[in-house]
Amino acid sequence: MKSSFQTVAVIGKYRSPEVAESVLKLAQFLEKREVTVLIDALTAKHLGPVKQRVHTLEELGREADLAIVIGGDGTMLNIARILAPYDVALVGVNQGRLGFLTDISIDTMFDTIGDVLDGKFVTEPRMLLGGQGLRGEETLFDVLAFNEVVVSKGVKGNMLDLDVHIDGQFIYSQRGDGLIVATPTGSTAYALSAGGPIVHPSLSVMALVPVSPHTLSNRPIVISSDCTVDIVARGVGDAQAHFDSHSRFELREGDRVVVRRYDHAIHLLHPVGHSYYSMLREKLNWNRE
Repeated sequence: MKSSFQTVAVIGKYRSPEVAESVLKLAQFLEKREVTVLIDALTAKHLGPVKQRVHTLEELGREADLAIVIGGDGTMLNIARILAPYDVALVGVNQGRLGFLTDISIDTMFDTIGDVLDGKFVTEPRMLLGGQGLRGEETLFDVLAFNEVVVSKGVKGNMLDLDVHIDGQFIYSQRGDGLIVATPTGSTAYALSAGGPIVHPSLSVMALVPVSPHTLSNRPIVISSDCTVDIVARGVGDAQAHFDSHSRFELREGDRVVVRRYDHAIHLLHPVGHSYYSMLREKLNWNRE
């Protein structure tokens, strides 16, 4: 059977030579399936000479129909943010414990990838956030986040004063350690540890989760992903804006962080029978004595 995916990119965990064997074996498997294989340039540095074409992530995004990421959830977060503008389907293979995003075991990789090439998979769209930093009329940064955008205190540890607006309406002033704006994907990351709700990834919403608020009445709130969240830093000592812990920017008093849903979604491919609830039970140790 000819696959609907004709050009497949293989990407390994950055600076992890131990994924080399898996990447090479997967490339050979894909070629036997008569699929054109592309290798990520950073991954190729750990492989030695390869016969497959080597490209940057941006080039892979323009050419590939499918990207297979071998690594953990952190690797998938980074790759997803870069490939999001190109609408490339993503499959995650985890060499260790299965993750929230990388849910294919290295032991079953060939069978599962074979099924994907045969059209046997479940597609799950995941939304991203775009975060823009503004200082007056100046744009400080414009960054994507798969999990969350966070405005938080810096190394000095001073509490922050933040004004929060949604669609131009003033919501509240918050004094505390920070504020998380999370996607449904990010609801099981930092937002969960801060007391936020678990949000099913099929929902198109954002969760606003205060981090150690000084007033206990500041509670998490879930809003439509069509909303625009505007966070204004007040009385800032050393505030920072974080994006999935991959990008960080310093903020001054009066700076704004504007968060919106990104126009493109990520499409994760899962094995047939994949269950989000089963994954939660495993990862969160539910129903265990």
